[in-house]
Amino acid sequence: MTTQDTAILGGGALGLTLAWRLAQAGERVVVFEREGEAGGLAAGFRIGTAGEQGPWLEKFYHHLFATDSDAIALIGELGLGAKLTWRTPNSSMLIGGKPYRLDSDPRSILSLAPLPLLDRLRLGAGGAALKFLPSPGPLASSTAAGWLSRWMGPRAYETIWKPMLVGKFGERADDIAMPWMWARAHYRTLRLGYLLGGFQQIYEALVAGIEARGGVVRLGVEAQAIHPEGQGLRITSALGDETYARVISTLPTRVTCRLAPDLPADYRARYDWGEAFGAHCLILALDRPLLPEQIYWLAIGDAGYPFLNAIEHTNFIGPEEYGGRRLVYFGNYIPMNHPVLRETPEQALERYLPGIQRLNPAFTRDWITQMWGFAAPWAQPIVTREYANHIPPHETPIPNLYVANMFQVYPQDRGQNYSIRLANRLAQRLLAD
Repeated sequence: MTTQDTAILGGGALGLTLAWRLAQAGERVVVFEREGEAGGLAAGFRIGTAGEQGPWLEKFYHHLFATDSDAIALIGELGLGAKLTWRTPNSSMLIGGKPYRLDSDPRSILSLAPLPLLDRLRLGAGGAALKFLPSPGPLASSTAAGWLSRWMGPRAYETIWKPMLVGKFGERADDIAMPWMWARAHYRTLRLGYLLGGFQQIYEALVAGIEARGGVVRLGVEAQAIHPEGQGLRITSALGDETYARVISTLPTRVTCRLAPDLPADYRARYDWGEAFGAHCLILALDRPLLPEQIYWLAIGDAGYPFLNAIEHTNFIGPEEYGGRRLVYFGNYIPMNHPVLRETPEQALERYLPGIQRLNPAFTRDWITQMWGFAAPWAQPIVTREYANHIPPHETPIPNLYVANMFQVYPQDRGQNYSIRLANRLAQRLLAD
């Protein structure tokens, strides 16, 4: 490579969209992605049996909301718009052993039998307030636990919100900032979108487009260090040392700080900060449905389950798209040092079996035709009230080293749409400069 090139670290939605925009403008880009496939946390895998190249399925469940305008626009730009389908599947919550439909439709809230009518009204009014509040600024000093309990009522908090927060954040549940919850209530929609054939098609198309414009996407190649060198930046990888005019790291800020030891102490003190959980998913292919009432998304509100939620993907996108397989995700967010993140699918199944059988007492192992397990670090940031004070600017003290990552989409914390939006905005800025 030459010092005229731009290196982008990370081949997820953010890194690839940024590389695509720069390549469209005539810049030569090189993307480093340590995994063997593009897409980052949105990456998929083929679900066919031996000798069969089946459709793509996401390693970690994904869908779009109707408000995800940047992702929708990119899908259309890449010629995939005809595959984007919109549906209104059943999203429910398990309360007292029974699933109750629970989404942003006021009718589902008003019919929520585990809560008295007055509490249902408070729950609906609180949700409407978050929907119409244009910005989370007034909520910045509040925790989600405190605000939800006060304004939606302690019974609604204990029944609905506390199980969700504890299920996702564990012992950090009481620390989560209310702006994080505002973002979920404000932007989420009843209608959900999915790209038939899998979201991996976006990332395959981006890789092809980047390379067609002279760029390079290096899958399975991890950047190991970044150092200033002359007017450029030297990247060390398994391929050796190479110098680039500009480096943009889409990795978590803490990872970038480890790669770039020349970043000064005051920068590290402010931005080498924060915690995140890893994601773990066990995916089962079954020969029959698991969840009742065609439920797509089942949040677990009852104690004692070893997973946060059960998502029957084929109650959203039909099993005919997957050779008749019924596909169910069991998801968790877990501290990154937890041994669960290193389990085999068989080990995860052993832990999950009692919970699966609680959901459906008829379930037996012989329903399973295939299984897969995936884990990833840095999947769920712990968004506390201090979080906003540690969001880094794109520029770093090292000339021509930039950071662009999920920390910078606050009060959102992840998502394909927000990665794509951040990439679009940063590309415009870099090209204008």
